[in-house]
Amino acid sequence: MATHEHELTQPVDLCTPDGLLLNPAAKGWSRFPLHRANLGGPFGLNKRWDYWAILAGDFIVSLTFADVDHLGLADVYWADLATTETGGQAIVLGAGEGISLPERPGTDPLIIDHGSFSLHITDDEEGTHLVASWVELDGRPGSLDVFVGLPSGHESLNVVIPWSDELFNFTSKHQARPALGELTVGDQRWPIGGHDGDASWGVLDVGRGRWPSRIAWNWGGGAGRSGSHVIGLQIGAKWTAGSGFTENALIVDGRLSKIGSELEWIYDWDSPMKPWQITDPNGQLDAILTPRFDKHTLVDVSPELGSEVHQVFGTWSGRLVTDDDVAIEFNDLQGFAEEARQRW
Repeated sequence: MATHEHELTQPVDLCTPDGLLLNPAAKGWSRFPLHRANLGGPFGLNKRWDYWAILAGDFIVSLTFADVDHLGLADVYWADLATTETGGQAIVLGAGEGISLPERPGTDPLIIDHGSFSLHITDDEEGTHLVASWVELDGRPGSLDVFVGLPSGHESLNVVIPWSDELFNFTSKHQARPALGELTVGDQRWPIGGHDGDASWGVLDVGRGRWPSRIAWNWGGGAGRSGSHVIGLQIGAKWTAGSGFTENALIVDGRLSKIGSELEWIYDWDSPMKPWQITDPNGQLDAILTPRFDKHTLVDVSPELGSEVHQVFGTWSGRLVTDDDVAIEFNDLQGFAEEARQRW
């Protein structure tokens, strides 16, 4: 099986030299990050972020480092899926007040130290180090120290979604990267990963682009083992429809199989804890997420600014077929799925 989408193999600028328009040569997807996001243009439309999630059995942790032109955001969030206890801290800063991201993801440290909140994200050739500290609402100190490995040759899904010459987004999605470390809140401690480093998984979502002021998207992912295979799922919908490209892929033992078709998502926005079913009409993926926890986020600032997201975490089961026609059934992969509705 093979996608119809153009595969890029050489570095390329996302934008024209003035930063205003999409570079036609940037349209395509790659197995490793190749785009330089040389964004310019009018204030208010450019969005830049790195979002990390750690899938660690009965609990999850997420980290956000984002510049959405109007403001900068950094946060740490955690949830115990067994008890539904949650925590973390977020900070919001004005434009230009300390949140900035590089044109090439992973090339500069992302660092913010603001009052009781500290977040450091640093990359090297072996992986990414995530270190954070904060204070919970009840006064307990929190800390995170995790290393997310990047095994040699491990592939990711990198693609430009072109809505028009003026509006477009480059995303780099990483799944099934082994994570090792710990989360501490007060006198509670949660280990992340085991001695072999593959019981917990890191997920990365990089965004660099210029977006419509209103948009909705689906995103999902997962990781785990099936027999001798390490499996990663990377899926999306809505925001890619009609663009000619998707953010859909399978990663098996570090090798990516690109899915060029739009997937069918079946779920209930009003009942997000019901199963989510994802199907590829061409037969490469049929999967069901059984949710354990719904992270519901609602921000309603004004008619022009706000968002609502249902992000559910649970376990995936189903069947996939790689580009090499290897069929694999899987159960109990750790993972998530979401719908986001944005006004920004």
